[in-house]
Amino acid sequence: MNSKRINKVLVANRGEIAVRIIKTLRKLHIVSVAIFADNDANALHRRMADEAYPLGNGSLKDTYLNVRKIIDAALDSGADAIHPGYGFLSESPELAEACQANNLIFIGPEANTMRLMGNKIEARKIAVEHGIPVTFGMMGSHDDILQAADTLPYPVLIKAAAGGGGKGMHIVWEKNDLQHELERASREAEKYFGDGTVFIEQYIENPRHIEVQVLADHFGNVIHLHERECTIQRRYQKIIEESPSPTLTEEKRQQICDTAVQLCKAIGYCNAGTVEFLVDKDLNFYFLEMNTRIQVEHPVTEMRTGIDIVEEQIRIARGKEMGWTQESIQPQGHAIELRIYAEDPNNGFLPTPGKVTAYHEPQVRGARVDSSIDGTCTITEAYDPMIAKLTCHSKDRLSAIETARRALKEFIIQGLTTNKAYLWEVIKNEDFVDNKIDTGFCATHQEALVKALEDSHNAQNVNDIVAAFLMYDFCKKQVEQHPENVWEEIGYWRYHMQITVDVEGRKVPVSICAAESGKIKGTVGETPFAVEFIQYDNRQLKVMLNGRTETVYCSVNDEQKTIVNFHGLNFTCFRTDQLNDNLDYACKEQVNDKSRLVSPMPGKVVKINVKEGDEVKEGTIMMVVEAMKMENNIVATGTAKVKHVLVRENQMVDNKMQLIELE
Repeated sequence: MNSKRINKVLVANRGEIAVRIIKTLRKLHIVSVAIFADNDANALHRRMADEAYPLGNGSLKDTYLNVRKIIDAALDSGADAIHPGYGFLSESPELAEACQANNLIFIGPEANTMRLMGNKIEARKIAVEHGIPVTFGMMGSHDDILQAADTLPYPVLIKAAAGGGGKGMHIVWEKNDLQHELERASREAEKYFGDGTVFIEQYIENPRHIEVQVLADHFGNVIHLHERECTIQRRYQKIIEESPSPTLTEEKRQQICDTAVQLCKAIGYCNAGTVEFLVDKDLNFYFLEMNTRIQVEHPVTEMRTGIDIVEEQIRIARGKEMGWTQESIQPQGHAIELRIYAEDPNNGFLPTPGKVTAYHEPQVRGARVDSSIDGTCTITEAYDPMIAKLTCHSKDRLSAIETARRALKEFIIQGLTTNKAYLWEVIKNEDFVDNKIDTGFCATHQEALVKALEDSHNAQNVNDIVAAFLMYDFCKKQVEQHPENVWEEIGYWRYHMQITVDVEGRKVPVSICAAESGKIKGTVGETPFAVEFIQYDNRQLKVMLNGRTETVYCSVNDEQKTIVNFHGLNFTCFRTDQLNDNLDYACKEQVNDKSRLVSPMPGKVVKINVKEGDEVKEGTIMMVVEAMKMENNIVATGTAKVKHVLVRENQMVDNKMQLIELE
């Protein structure tokens, strides 16, 4: 195959994967071209790229899923190639064919291979043909599946034929739920992948999820870069991945990697891909699917092998032979990746779009951050809620976990709720450390993990948090605007101040007895404290607190409350003696009115199942609101009558807007 020229690449994606691809393009001295929707006008990937082309406003189909717009942007920019990243159009044969028709290089597999393996139904057939073990599965129309409802081996899993990332995937425990979940999965599949086809697969209880990274070139060379374990998941979506798998024996590791290579050779695969398997308690493995693209968790493999997978993708797309043989791959140590999402683990992992008020990446040896942001910004509800990935590498699993703990503690994200502290609790959980895990780990440990989160917050010394907050609060205008003259306006302070600080709803009385240049002294409750200013830089405040040096991060949210990050945990603080236009001082308690139903987050109403006058009972799904690629059921909490439906389908709503009124 003749070598092809690639001097300029359009990255047909957004977020952290677009940023990551641009970094490799820079390394290779290849010009990068970004695309961006209107709500991504100030996004990091747009600012990092050498050139950027707008996609306009509208839905995903109008922007990042619009093949014509992407091809036009590539042609207008003079790009030689398109890299699709993951998600969006990364497994779209239509984009690959459009590239070929317009003399553009698609940095990925060929369209026919993508069709073979991108559709899970066809992929299962191919696996069976080549003697690769699979679980029970059933294809067909909704009617076909419903007619077989009595014979299905419950529990079963409904999966989107063209899907991935846990989208369109629903477990069904009994026959009565089958029809509703079929409709829901099909609706999600149509929304995210443009194909509502779904199929049924046997649900293996307590499995492990193991995948194998592969590379293949146009010369018939196929190698694996070893396996990753992706067992820790929530909502069927991975949140922690590691390599090597702590589960497999060396014999099984070799078997599963060889099987992945065998499959790729059988279909003539070319470029990077991942073959995924389920592994049962007896270490029997079953083919799950093949992702014909780069994976979210590819940094795990890169840190163990030292191979830049994006660079290899480009090399292969140029028509060159791979720079690696199987024998030359010598993975070192252990790597673990943690996905950081804007979501609330205490509220069913619902996404939490909003404003990031402070952001600081950890500076820890062996830690790598792949992020979609680089500072204050807004995380919109329009896209997947993943903010960043933290990947840590060390000599063995225990030391890699320890590196990840240190890095998580130093990773600062303020202004919205994230799963960062939750991940910290997961990786220090004894069962995780002892590798007593399966894909249901998060569900079965949820109560213990939430309790551990609460205990970690409660274990922090509230007096120290208050002292750090006061130092920032008393001088925040100066430290934000004139850090070199922090103490010039000290004269406005009142000595012997009696104030109350609210820390996460806990009222803490404070008496300030002395305030002089750079120092505050007083008592918190009945405990003396002394805090001295050392340095302030970009929301990082260093103080001498009761004789020891502490570094805290402080920022102010839209409610004018201060978020203090103390020992890796965020605490919301404010002084009750300062008026705040965002607080309703007349409303002492929030009324829990079950007749007023609101959305759990900003989003779009995608389905309304009731009308005025309908009788509902506990558990009735009255409405579905979609946000950040997730459907949320609005469910009746008891027997009632629908008095008013206050919204319509396809209407955008926020979490303060009333949707339905019941009586």
